[in-house]
Amino acid sequence: MGCDGGTIPKRHELVKAPKKVEKVDKNAELAAQWKYCALSQEKLRRPIVACELGRLFNKDAIIEYLLDKTAERPNTQTVAHIRGIKDIKELNLTDNPEWEGERRNTKGDRYEDFNCGMFICPVVGLEMNGKHRFCYLQTCGCVFSDRALKEIKTDICHKCGDAFKNEDVVVLNGTKEEVEKLREKMEERRTKAKTKVR
Repeated sequence: MGCDGGTIPKRHELVKAPKKVEKVDKNAELAAQWKYCALSQEKLRRPIVACELGRLFNKDAIIEYLLDKTAERPNTQTVAHIRGIKDIKELNLTDNPEWEGERRNTKGDRYEDFNCGMFICPVVGLEMNGKHRFCYLQTCGCVFSDRALKEIKTDICHKCGDAFKNEDVVVLNGTKEEVEKLREKMEERRTKAKTKVR
């Protein structure tokens, strides 16, 4: 059973087990969606805009993309549906008073919450970190948690007072099914706009 020199092989040397599938860290995935621009992968900083599919971008990254679409950039498939500046909406976000940003503790002598979001819902106070669903209104750009829109049923924006319809609500960083529904609504809206022009 042994090899030369009197060595005895162990089980892991003889039996090849199937490789484990790497799992995506859920917290890292949420941080990538809610704290970084979907186009440039840089940290989100004001002014922050969203497309009709609910993806978050830095406004300057979108403007650079629109000015020079020929440049080689990663993640251009995420912005292929954006034709011009009218296809994005600048978001009216509420700052989180708990967010310390870059000035947070670097000594390591206290607990640091990595799930702390930069922004919160102005009605309910939930943090915008991916744990809760958030939506924005296409009419004014105000951002709320889904819970706030469901609990306070009204057709007037809770933050700025503008009127809106149910079709104006866009889910931010939604699931694949929600993104497909938003894509259908976007294409329907664009065909209606084309027929009105003619």
